[in-house]
Amino acid sequence: MEPNFQTSFIPKKPMMQEHATRARPVGILTLIACFILFTALLVTGGLYLYKGVLKKDIKDKEDALVLAKKRFKPSKIAELQLLDRRLIASSKVLAQHVAITPIFQALQDITMKTVRYTNFSYDLADDKNGKNAKINIKMRGQAIGYSSVALQSDLFGTKDEAKNFIDPIFSNLSLDDKGNVLFDLEFSVNPSFVDYKQTLLTSTQAQD
Repeated sequence: MEPNFQTSFIPKKPMMQEHATRARPVGILTLIACFILFTALLVTGGLYLYKGVLKKDIKDKEDALVLAKKRFKPSKIAELQLLDRRLIASSKVLAQHVAITPIFQALQDITMKTVRYTNFSYDLADDKNGKNAKINIKMRGQAIGYSSVALQSDLFGTKDEAKNFIDPIFSNLSLDDKGNVLFDLEFSVNPSFVDYKQTLLTSTQAQD
């Protein structure tokens, strides 16, 4: 008797289980983080390259400076430095130098024949910035009569030659044993009027 085999070609259970996978979307935070990381790496690389270029440039300039120093003798450099200091000191002295000649010339032009001066002195008044603000002039004089003093005072206020004399004041009028009037005269002068450099320039222009 032949055995009965029941064969079924329909599997009751699947041989393999297939799992469906879904692609997960990339979040916006991940994109931002990647962008920041990329930017940081790019900036870091740029700074590193710039640092290298800067070091090379400094090195080249140092080499050029050393080469330039070797071309000059130390004694010559010291001589030039000394000359530079002397020129600077001379310029300062010249800028602060006062020329009294313009004051004497103006006094000569406006002084009457009946008036003469017996004493002259001046001092420099400094302003708040340490520069000469004005020059104070003090004088003693002698005149033939009080009318000469009055007329001379008027000339100080009206003559163009006296326009640089500021606030002239006649004081301490008295008589000497010969009847002449003695007086004190004080006024100030703008520094530009007695500037030594300006005086030289004016004198040169006049000669030309």
